[in-house]
Amino acid sequence: MKNTQKYYQKRWQQRFQNFERAFLLLEQAVIIPAPSVVERAGMIQFFEMAFELGWKVLKDYLEDGGYLVKSPREAIKLAFQQSIVSNGEQWLQALSDRNLTVHIYNETQAELIENHIRCDYYPLLRALKTTLAKELNE
Repeated sequence: MKNTQKYYQKRWQQRFQNFERAFLLLEQAVIIPAPSVVERAGMIQFFEMAFELGWKVLKDYLEDGGYLVKSPREAIKLAFQQSIVSNGEQWLQALSDRNLTVHIYNETQAELIENHIRCDYYPLLRALKTTLAKELNE
């Protein structure tokens, strides 16, 4: 059992490093005040990457704590129950929007997603980064 725990602990720490790199790309995109169409597309792509790694690091972290996690929704719900994330409903909305970003075909939808990323999802991912960085340094 201890070898399995070491594997998952190492796994979440490795995944966290990848999450941090993706988050920094998103952060650079979010500070652009009036992005061009291409910059907005980049922001959405960076959100997709950071969110994907975010829920996966939650999964690995929870599995390190003994939970079995099979889906992003389950990882988010458990993370909320364990007070790892503070706004479960907003995380679930981010998951829904992340699933929609693959199907964005017009600028109006892209602008709406950009607004959600700036106002809602970037702060969620920043809070996750802060929480897990503290855990990593303990």
